[in-house]
Amino acid sequence: MPSDAPLILGFDTSAPHCAVALLRGTEILVQHQEDMARGQAERLMPLLEETLAEGGATWADLDAVAVGIGPGNFTGIRISVSAARGLALGLGVPAIGVSSLEAQAFGTAGVVVSSLDARREGLYVQVFGTLTGSQPGHCTLDTLPSDIPAGAEPTCLGHRAEEVAALCAGTVATARYPVAEAISRVAATRLGRVDVPPPAPLYLREADAAPSRDTPPALLDD
Repeated sequence: MPSDAPLILGFDTSAPHCAVALLRGTEILVQHQEDMARGQAERLMPLLEETLAEGGATWADLDAVAVGIGPGNFTGIRISVSAARGLALGLGVPAIGVSSLEAQAFGTAGVVVSSLDARREGLYVQVFGTLTGSQPGHCTLDTLPSDIPAGAEPTCLGHRAEEVAALCAGTVATARYPVAEAISRVAATRLGRVDVPPPAPLYLREADAAPSRDTPPALLDD
């Protein structure tokens, strides 16, 4: 891979993990995923620095940062989105937000139903690969999106995929890429576009009644 190919650092803390990938062009140089229910705020920046060092790069080498915007854990999303926007401002590079649903579906051909755990029997769901596509939504198995084309035999990925597939006559598969790698690869397809807004948290349901004991970092205005 040419050394002048774009270098993108992608990361995600929207679920109980801290996931990072360093992408040069189409080649993943380094990626790590550490499972953790708490502590992403303390671990994220050191893990980013370790990933850059392992890939033989520095902050100044980056052409963009890519970040998972959810849906998922409210505090976790704010941690990574705030970090991405701060890094973009300090480095003078774009920050590109990618939803977890899109990252999970990336690289899978045809009609894809991507689902994530929304807790309390709920699902976050989005349909990809149709002519019109769909917006991400919060639903249950009884209220799946109605815009899955009849006879499409979609590929179902993610949380409760077997049950989703049974309801929409689909097949079950696993995501093609780990989450941070997928986020980085999706971001690479958007690099250089002027219509990409700054990343912002993707919240699809109300917060739980009990607030987190962690204080989320404030989002910076552009």
